[in-house]
Amino acid sequence: MAGKVWNYITKKLETEGACHFSLLDPDPLSTSIESVVEIATLAEKAGSDALMIGGSTIFGVIDDAVAHIKDAVEIPTILFPGNITGVSEHADAMFFMSLLNSTNPYYIIGAQALAAPKVKLTGIETIPMAYLIVAPGKTASWVGDAKPFLRDKPKLPTMYAIAAELLGMKLVYLEAGSGAEGGGVPPEMISTVTKFIDIPLITGGGFNDEESVITAIESGASIVVQGTYLEKQVQKDGGAGLAKIIKGLKKAGAKRV
Repeated sequence: MAGKVWNYITKKLETEGACHFSLLDPDPLSTSIESVVEIATLAEKAGSDALMIGGSTIFGVIDDAVAHIKDAVEIPTILFPGNITGVSEHADAMFFMSLLNSTNPYYIIGAQALAAPKVKLTGIETIPMAYLIVAPGKTASWVGDAKPFLRDKPKLPTMYAIAAELLGMKLVYLEAGSGAEGGGVPPEMISTVTKFIDIPLITGGGFNDEESVITAIESGASIVVQGTYLEKQVQKDGGAGLAKIIKGLKKAGAKRV
């Protein structure tokens, strides 16, 4: 049976054509819980459809941050764990993800097996997702021992995406890495992958302006994730820039409906 958050996502995609997700990294070494909560509320106000919570280098336990974020917003909170330290029972759901182009079995199935008992016992909704890292990959690539897909070779991630769909995963995530420059995942790669799969494609990393976000949707992505942009800009302008980006995303997505 499909869970509440998955039903929410699929309904959004059916009725609006595209979604915007905001990525929050509650790392106590770089930010406070109060700041993360403020960004979360501004993202919701700007029209973001869901909050992803996690990162590649989570320090300590994130339970407190997740609980505070969930209390502050109405939109779904979804864990985006880079390791077993990124699991919390307080979120609405979690992406149960496998880094398929890692060279280390730990990030393909090892960490998932270690986390599985806690995830099962807490009863949190899980959404199986293939995580594919595209060059430059940044921190996510380094931490996950990934072999990043070359940006001019779209057929390579396409094969992995097809395999993910055949394995029963519900989503494919193309990730260029937090703070990546150059407009995120190349449009040709997004269009090639989506041409051959029937499950939604998420893309993130380097989508720092309206143009790159809209291009990703027009190329076939169902969901665009922004994280670094939120960290740098949302508190400065009260979410006005983000609202403009999301408005553009929704307009592009509406053409599919």
